[in-house]
Amino acid sequence: MAIKNFKAPQKQPEKLSGKPILVSDYMTKKLIMFKPEQSVLEVMDILIKYRISGGPVVDSKGELLGIISEGDCMKQISESRYFNMPMGDETVEKYMVADVETIDGNMNIFDAATLFYKSNRRRFPVMENGKLVGQISRKDVLKGALTLSGQTWK
Repeated sequence: MAIKNFKAPQKQPEKLSGKPILVSDYMTKKLIMFKPEQSVLEVMDILIKYRISGGPVVDSKGELLGIISEGDCMKQISESRYFNMPMGDETVEKYMVADVETIDGNMNIFDAATLFYKSNRRRFPVMENGKLVGQISRKDVLKGALTLSGQTWK
């Protein structure tokens, strides 16, 4: 009696439609935002509580003024010790980065990866028609790239 070679059906990799993967597909839309008049201590507490490394600073109209990050808070801690001053009164406005690079939600995720690599930034605010609509982080780009594992990168 002959033995047949049995091979279980193989799952075929999903075919991509050729549609680019956009920043808007992976960006965070529900942002924790900060106000320029908030204390840096309050920001540190929020960063720890929500396990984030930074966020946009906006005015009362929701317009982007800058970004505050863990690194900016570290600067305040360092200066506080150096000058032997209490940390309580310092505000976000003094320590935030005001010259912020932004990107468009219609940018391809691979172009965003290149920007992250070249600029050494951890996050970019995403703007559409002059409005802050989200934020994309390095981790978001990694998630987008994982959807293409085993595929041709185009």
